[in-house]
Amino acid sequence: MTIATINLDPDRTTGEIDRRIFSGFLEHLGRAIYEGVYDPGNALSDECGFRRDVLDAMRPMRMPYVRYPGGNFVSDYDWKDGIGPVGERPVRADFAWQTTEPNTFGTDEFVDWCRTVGTEPMLAVNLGTGTARAAAELVEYSNHPSGTHWSDLRRANGHADPHGVKLWCLGNEMDGPWQAGHVPAQEYALRAEQAGKLMKGVDPTIETIIAGSSGNHMPEYMEWDRVALEYTWDHVDYISAHRYSRNERDDTPWFLAEGVEIERIIEDYRSLLGYVRAVKKSSKRVYLSFDEWNVWYRARGGDFSHGNWDRAPHLIEEEYNLEDALVIAQYLNAFIRNADVVKIACLAQIVNVIAPVLTRKDGLLFQSIYHPIVRYAELASGISLTPVVDGPVYTAGERGETPVLDVSAAYDGATGKATAFVVNRDPSQSVRVTINISGRSVSGAGDGWLLTGDDPKAQNSWDAPKAVVPSTCGVAVEDGAARLEMPPMSVMVAALGTVAG
Repeated sequence: MTIATINLDPDRTTGEIDRRIFSGFLEHLGRAIYEGVYDPGNALSDECGFRRDVLDAMRPMRMPYVRYPGGNFVSDYDWKDGIGPVGERPVRADFAWQTTEPNTFGTDEFVDWCRTVGTEPMLAVNLGTGTARAAAELVEYSNHPSGTHWSDLRRANGHADPHGVKLWCLGNEMDGPWQAGHVPAQEYALRAEQAGKLMKGVDPTIETIIAGSSGNHMPEYMEWDRVALEYTWDHVDYISAHRYSRNERDDTPWFLAEGVEIERIIEDYRSLLGYVRAVKKSSKRVYLSFDEWNVWYRARGGDFSHGNWDRAPHLIEEEYNLEDALVIAQYLNAFIRNADVVKIACLAQIVNVIAPVLTRKDGLLFQSIYHPIVRYAELASGISLTPVVDGPVYTAGERGETPVLDVSAAYDGATGKATAFVVNRDPSQSVRVTINISGRSVSGAGDGWLLTGDDPKAQNSWDAPKAVVPSTCGVAVEDGAARLEMPPMSVMVAALGTVAG
């Protein structure tokens, strides 16, 4: 067993944790919508066709926003196909995933689903094959009260009150050659500025997000972002970042150091945002929307990514294990630690497609990654503290010597409650951890929350749905500090009461 110390100081913070970092993403892809959130005629669905068991699974995830309808899908999508009487909606071929889209679930159904589950809609507009005018018309349809063509059509479609959509993505991954309507950064920046101006002209209260690089593997990573950001700076509020973590090399120590790369990406954007702000001599701030993130590498390419023109085919239905859950926790730690720059983050996705929840006709399965998401979303609120960690390192393959512990922390100044979120990356060594809080003494701790196991490849299945589930663990209080013992390959959450002293 090795020894580590985590020092927290209520005066060393990065600001308020934005609850929007616990948002999600729902795309017209595979069984994410049809047979996922929406399954009319199923005995488990309500009168609107929404799966009740999925609704029940989503609520503990406490997602403030859900992004829709894509993703790659949005870049060849006409939102007008998905409104009005269902029987009159056109059936379309989807360019992105080579599936057949019936359009029986569209903007109004999505907003109704959001209201039912208790989240807010975050809409993306088509800047691949779509126009700035069509984007502004969608804002008018969604947010204008009445008295115009599109707002009155919404009312005629059964929604008298505006949808009140506040977050809008200006296209998706437009740097990617796979994207419908892909263009160079300069052309995308023109499209985004034009669309954003028209959209805010219809509703000045909305916030907009420009599409950054689709990942740091892209050849124009950061250069694309710089060009788009410099051109649109005065008219946008966020820039997007995307990352899908992969362990195709099947190297557990290397993969469990993934948080190092996640942190680096956020630092890249922090530097870029500061640079552009300086170049523009601007007092304005633009923030980061990490609006696609997850583990995804098994179900990629070939039959996993193309639906052979079927409706709701089984596409990219990743099966998650323990090591994936520990990487998910490291994403959340990075978002919390960088609360001053990361204001929105969307888990991609939420049901069936690279998702924490899988469905079949008669039930639902919770994957390993579901559990840390629920626990973090429950307890990560208040101020983000800057942890100072004194602890061992381990050898993470090609990533070299890597800190064993990955840590974030939240603090509520009104109650004195501190919550530590700690990942032990080491595949073989347990760690005895002491948590000190400067200027305060730990006065009490309930049971800690622990997710761990002996096998990094352990995963839940329909036959063994509880192979990877959380448990409680002891958190001792000694001499004003918290002490806990973390097994190898574990994530622990400890809620600590503190008093001045």
